[in-house]
Amino acid sequence: MNVPFLDLKAQYKVIKSEVDTKIQEVIDNTAFVMGKYLQSFEDSFATYQGIDNVIGTNSGTSALAAALMAVRQIHHDRFAAGHAEVITTSNTFIATTEAIVQAGMMPTFVDIDEMSYNMDVGLIESAITENTRIILPVHLYGQPADMNAIQKIADKHDLLIVEDCAQAHGARYLDGWSLNGNNQSNWKCVGSFGAASGFSFYPGKNLGAFGDGGAVGTNDQTIAEFTKMYRDHGSKIKYEHDFIGSTDRLDSLQAAILEVKLNHLNEWNEKRRQNAKLYEKYFADVDEVITPKVPAWAEPVWHLYVIRVKDRAGLLKHLQENGIGCGYHYKLPIHLQPAFSFLGYEEGDLPVTEKVMREIISLPMFAELEEEQIKYTVEKVKEFLKTS
Repeated sequence: MNVPFLDLKAQYKVIKSEVDTKIQEVIDNTAFVMGKYLQSFEDSFATYQGIDNVIGTNSGTSALAAALMAVRQIHHDRFAAGHAEVITTSNTFIATTEAIVQAGMMPTFVDIDEMSYNMDVGLIESAITENTRIILPVHLYGQPADMNAIQKIADKHDLLIVEDCAQAHGARYLDGWSLNGNNQSNWKCVGSFGAASGFSFYPGKNLGAFGDGGAVGTNDQTIAEFTKMYRDHGSKIKYEHDFIGSTDRLDSLQAAILEVKLNHLNEWNEKRRQNAKLYEKYFADVDEVITPKVPAWAEPVWHLYVIRVKDRAGLLKHLQENGIGCGYHYKLPIHLQPAFSFLGYEEGDLPVTEKVMREIISLPMFAELEEEQIKYTVEKVKEFLKTS
């Protein structure tokens, strides 16, 4: 049996007529940059996420960098003295920290919680310095970070929050949750908590374009206006430029495709949740496998399904030899990447991150994944563990 890690062709077959019609409509109207198709998607995605403003960009990295730059510009009084530090996690894709540096700030890492793989909120306060300006949680693998706890710390220390939602389209957090009950609690999509947020529409994401794409989300109108101008050469009126910006616009073709896909996202996310439950069921009797844990306050969207084993390299090889797509997300933590050696971190500085990232392996996960494919994948994992 062949089990792909991701099957974008299967998804396309389901929505082919809708997508093809919309693409042809954009071409017929020769409306390729900005305009009504982009605005329509931005409005639709804002409504879906429960955010006041969404601004389309050409990638998730550009979105996060633009969000950080906008926050820095609008809250310039907070950034007047000293260099600006951003507390984040090393267990993420490099785009998170690239965006921080591109925005003229420096990342500071805290270790992760061993169960959720998101930042350990109990370590944030000890990482705060006089130069800390922003906390940047990453909703990794589509699992929400603990936003109530992060918000309390940010409020206490007068810090801003920018969320990395690249893998978490539609993921929800139980705002106001309490161990003693859920009085006045409500489910809110991630991306709606901080001053701004960044989304990615890379093709493999839960909501993926037919190429690169991203978006900034914000409830702050001034941040939204700055971001709109920044992505279009610092311009509000054509050929009039208030500041030096960039060309970070989301193409209209991609926006139109994304709006078609957005109509199916709830269904696709629910299928991913069902597939995650099947993995949990079939791994229930396998002590050698650590499966993902979901806090009571989280509703993940399972962009990735990541397990932990002692010999992940051996398991990767075994699964690939048996026709199963799998991978590392990620192979090496950011603080140990050569690109960020200038920060001065050494092996052992983030022990939980380093331990987890030696053990994690991502199994096939997509909406069209069939139960028999999941069973086969689990059987091959068990097979490897018996002989290793």
